[in-house]
Amino acid sequence: MPQAPEPVSRNESERVIIFDTTMRDGEQSPGASMSLEEKLELSKILEDMRVDVIEAGFPIASKGDFDAVNQIAQIVTESVVCGLARASQGDIERAGEALRPAKRSRIHTFISTSPVHMKWKLQMEPEQVLDMVARSVAHARNWTDDVEWSAEDATRTERDFLRRCVQAAIKSGATTINIPDTVGYTYPSEYADIFRDLIENVPGADGVIFSTHCHNDLGLAVANSLAGVQGGARQIECAMNGIGERAGNAALEEVVMALKVRGDRLQRYTNIDSTQITRASRYVSAITGFPVQYNKAIVGKNAFAHESGIHQDGMLKNAETYEIMKPEDVGQGATNLVMGKHSGRHAFREKLKSLGYDLGQNALNDAFGRFKDLADRKKHVYDDDIIALVDDALASGADRIQVKSLRVIAGTEGPQEAELTVIIDGVDRSSTATGDGPVDAVFNAIQQVAPHNAMLRLFQVHAVTEGTDAQAQVSVRLEEDGRIATGQAADTDTLTASAKAYINALNNLFARKEKTAPGGRVATRF
Repeated sequence: MPQAPEPVSRNESERVIIFDTTMRDGEQSPGASMSLEEKLELSKILEDMRVDVIEAGFPIASKGDFDAVNQIAQIVTESVVCGLARASQGDIERAGEALRPAKRSRIHTFISTSPVHMKWKLQMEPEQVLDMVARSVAHARNWTDDVEWSAEDATRTERDFLRRCVQAAIKSGATTINIPDTVGYTYPSEYADIFRDLIENVPGADGVIFSTHCHNDLGLAVANSLAGVQGGARQIECAMNGIGERAGNAALEEVVMALKVRGDRLQRYTNIDSTQITRASRYVSAITGFPVQYNKAIVGKNAFAHESGIHQDGMLKNAETYEIMKPEDVGQGATNLVMGKHSGRHAFREKLKSLGYDLGQNALNDAFGRFKDLADRKKHVYDDDIIALVDDALASGADRIQVKSLRVIAGTEGPQEAELTVIIDGVDRSSTATGDGPVDAVFNAIQQVAPHNAMLRLFQVHAVTEGTDAQAQVSVRLEEDGRIATGQAADTDTLTASAKAYINALNNLFARKEKTAPGGRVATRF
């Protein structure tokens, strides 16, 4: 299917740098905490996608963030690995230490510049802020030649003061200048004008890269990012699935495809391999427990679905009637072929590839076994069923605890009761518990058989497909002593999926406790 024309030339000056902040700003979404292993895997996916800059974390924030940045710096060889730092000597040195192994490193330092932030957050005068801009950038240059400086809350900053801060950062050695719309306040035309003004009026602006970083509080993050490019920005900071603080960040997949499909309008391009987008989106959704909304642009379940008779008729005659891009271009399967119990391993592998998954042999065997079990119980197995199966496996942690059997008594005459048997460290443990409803009874039974102090922060159920035999996909989030762990599971039995998701979260929680305990061991006994 022909697409809208892309830029004819491929001059480097027309390339937009994609800066991914899923693991830093994205992880700041409440409840979106990722483990070290999950971040390492995500960094490989982002590098496969050819992301230019991977912001791997905020090293001073915690030992976990330091370790993530440090270990990602050891395994990523093509993308630039970036660490965030406030405008303080300690932050910058911690970031520099974390990034020391990187083949290509960047320190991203920032300070607030708006009147409201300077008065209430920093409690500093403008001249003090200006001095810290210069000092922080100069100190960061001692660690790397690639220094990015950000003016936090730039879009609510007085224009003359913003010019002075940008000039100080450039003079001190910054190579990238980020003008973030920190609170999602600006409008596209206004944002583009800020970049034009800075590029035209700040000495040395022609020798640095200007960057956008837009939040989505008014639903304008992607529009503002593209407007920033129109105003002269050469880098866009974004996150997979648009995750981030409050309403999130500009969505990487939307930015990339807007530039790809409408290259005729912006005359800009990226180096992103867009066929990896769906793979990255699903992995981020699986490890954070944040489902992608059905009508989400590019990666949503319905992004390439057509139900209207008029639309279907048009699609059958020519796909261009209602699709401006091909689903294959973003790694989505071209068709929704129904798989069943007679499907073979080869067909299953090809189906997984069409859905954006490339599993190793052991993972493939496990997923195929799950698929066969489901096909025996379910009349039709749809793409979304298969996605749920694979995501279930990807989200699983160290299986110290496994569900062996579950029997639940429910109905109008309470109390509801759950009889549960699990395998813990190879030993069968059983319990019977009641609760205010069947799910509560199941969770109480788990508490009895595997005592813990974790608090339930999220319990979410949604049907993967239509029909009474649809799989239920359950997400559970637990918190204990500041540690957050997410578990997911899918099953045609909602209560079984609930038990497995809760235990998956417990396994992940215990694994994190073990890694952070002195000597790498934790005294969790059952």
